[in-house]
Amino acid sequence: MPSATLRNHLIARLSSEDRSALTAVATPFDFTLGHVFCEAGDLVTHLYFVDSGIISAVAVMEDGRTVEAYMVGPEGVTSPAAAAASAHTWSRLAAQAPGSARRVEAVRLRALMNDRPGLRTVLADYAVAVQNELEQSAACNALHRADQRFAKWLLRCHDRVEGDTLTLTQEYLASMLGSQRTTVNEAAQTLQKAGAITYSRGRVTITDRAALERVACECYRAGPTPALSA
Repeated sequence: MPSATLRNHLIARLSSEDRSALTAVATPFDFTLGHVFCEAGDLVTHLYFVDSGIISAVAVMEDGRTVEAYMVGPEGVTSPAAAAASAHTWSRLAAQAPGSARRVEAVRLRALMNDRPGLRTVLADYAVAVQNELEQSAACNALHRADQRFAKWLLRCHDRVEGDTLTLTQEYLASMLGSQRTTVNEAAQTLQKAGAITYSRGRVTITDRAALERVACECYRAGPTPALSA
């Protein structure tokens, strides 16, 4: 699990010169649970290199229903496509777990990338990893059981935060997974019976990670987790 000094893995991969250039134009940004960074359709004016916590990209339907498309922790940066060109986000970006990030203006980041091929390569590699995760998620949502997807999602959260307890209400889980609350409850009960978690009053505690991994679908290993991107 990550240590108490979580720092962004993309920045860590940069050369010392590129790292200094990027951090010189970045500002610290602390965020709380539920903070909304932008809404679907907004022009991306800033990118956030996450040091700790989790930011979720959430697709919002016309009827108000939502489902998480991907999450960003210390392994990545929000809205990676906007690092290459001016772009509007197609999802809502909101904090799923409190933490901190380094905020960079999109126009300044693009200017840096023009002069720094190393930075350009690191961000392009990450953008490809996110695209692969999105493609895998499309199949996952159509083919895998709710308990498998729930286990995958909990593992990805566990990879990105300290400790074994997550504060996640049933309503929030249903929103993130694109499922009804009854479906989330049934999935949670399945994982509890497997001895993988305990779930009570909006708190999920992972009691047996190996058991959770046994339930999770193959898609867990397809995303750009901190372990894979370090």
